Amino acid sequence: MGNNDTDILVDFDQSVGRWIGKSSKMVDNYLHEAFQVEGLDLSKEQMLVLKRLHERDGLIQNELAFLTLRDKSTLARLLAKMEAKNYIIRIQDNYDKRVNRVFLTETGKITFRKTRPVIKRLKEIMEKNISEEEINQLVSILERIQNNITSEEAPY
Repeated sequence: MGNNDTDILVDFDQSVGRWIGKSSKMVDNYLHEAFQVEGLDLSKEQMLVLKRLHERDGLIQNELAFLTLRDKSTLARLLAKMEAKNYIIRIQDNYDKRVNRVFLTETGKITFRKTRPVIKRLKEIMEKNISEEEINQLVSILERIQNNITSEEAPY
């Protein structure tokens, strides 16, 4: 066996990446099922958009893409779906006609409020039997992992 063979045998199953990915998928599944039980026609991504607009209604579409970690075209498709559900409305900016501002509709506001008990319950489940100190450590470690990834040169 040459050195390259040991590189092939790297065990991703015990890496932090696998556990982060698995945990993220479990959160996604929980939210999907809980939203359905509550009668909410909503994805996690749509809920995040509602949250950002609840914090700052009337965001410019490009700002919203940045805040939700979506590229412009992915966000545009997501917003089109949300507009069809009457959660949001896009209005052309008065000063710059090339810019769309995104606003919550009354339906969007009501839907966002209905997500809060689901999110609160998920937070309680995730943090059960975990101390505040451990939560702070975990957040700090995850921030460092994210910084490590973003500080790396693009692989290709």
